[in-house]
Amino acid sequence: MFDIMVNIVVESWNVLVEASPYVLFGFFVAGLLKGYVPDSFMAKHLGKRSVWSVFKAAVIGVPLPLCSCGVLPTALGLRRQGASKGATTAFMISTPETGVDSMAVTYALIDPIMTVIRPVAASVTAIFAGILINVFPDKEDAPLPLKSLVTPEGGCGGSGCGCSGSSCGVSQGAGAWDRFKVGMEYAFDEMIADIGRWLLLGVLIAGIISAVVPANTLDTYVGTGFLSYLVMLIVALPLYVCATASTPIAASLLLKGLSPGAALVFLLAGPATNGATITVMLKTLGKHAAGLYVLSIIICSLALAWLVDRLYESLGLDIRAVVSDVDEILPHWVGVVGAVIVLGLVAKSFINTHDHDHE
Repeated sequence: MFDIMVNIVVESWNVLVEASPYVLFGFFVAGLLKGYVPDSFMAKHLGKRSVWSVFKAAVIGVPLPLCSCGVLPTALGLRRQGASKGATTAFMISTPETGVDSMAVTYALIDPIMTVIRPVAASVTAIFAGILINVFPDKEDAPLPLKSLVTPEGGCGGSGCGCSGSSCGVSQGAGAWDRFKVGMEYAFDEMIADIGRWLLLGVLIAGIISAVVPANTLDTYVGTGFLSYLVMLIVALPLYVCATASTPIAASLLLKGLSPGAALVFLLAGPATNGATITVMLKTLGKHAAGLYVLSIIICSLALAWLVDRLYESLGLDIRAVVSDVDEILPHWVGVVGAVIVLGLVAKSFINTHDHDHE
């Protein structure tokens, strides 16, 4: 048992070392987006019930580093400001499924092809869902978003939840340096508080999978093709896991024999759906929209998984070989420094949260 525990710690540390520099880079880019892209920009472009508004909502949501918890108040705030239900739904799908931070970690832990596929797949799923909801609208207007969901009392902490600190955005007329400071505070304070511990949990799960699950287990017992897609869908739909935290788990599953397509199902469905998201959609957009939301994710995940497996087969690529070589991307010492910084930032956010709770 002791040997297994040591192996889990070693494997988890290795995953963290590989991912940390890219996590930090992703947070940095997220801070730049927060500091220099006005919040009003999104609400301005998403109001009409059209394909173009859905497309813009999906594309705008792709780089934003919000988890499915953080995206709820943001998306429902857009809905209150006049965004169509289709555009709101597209934003709610593309945003948690990917982001600059998760794309950076995907490049670090999986491969460049999946790094490109992931945002494209998120966009396709979001656009499909948004158009479906606009084409088949409710007979009755859905209720407005609950006020508690766009304030800190909505049960969601960290980035995108309510308006405090840098979450409130940058005041008009602020200089470039002030915008930079607000963005970096958002990235390395609020974002770390929001997803840092989830990221470490994902790293730990990846370490457990690497240490405990024998090689080729999934290939042997789950198989490939449609059955593996369904298994990943059943696992991912109720699971709460943010896009960044899901990446090391997917990378570990790939090394154990999971196909790229089945891994994509996990990467798409895991961050976009969970009990909280579905509950909020039922209350704010109605049963009709919530049903189409889940249906769209299921259909697109399965279809895109099949296409991705065909792509890797046609290119003659063995993704397991690529994933096993990711530690050669950066010098080891860079990863170690990055891992120490990430652990320090997460520890700092935990201490700040603990102190705040006891005030």
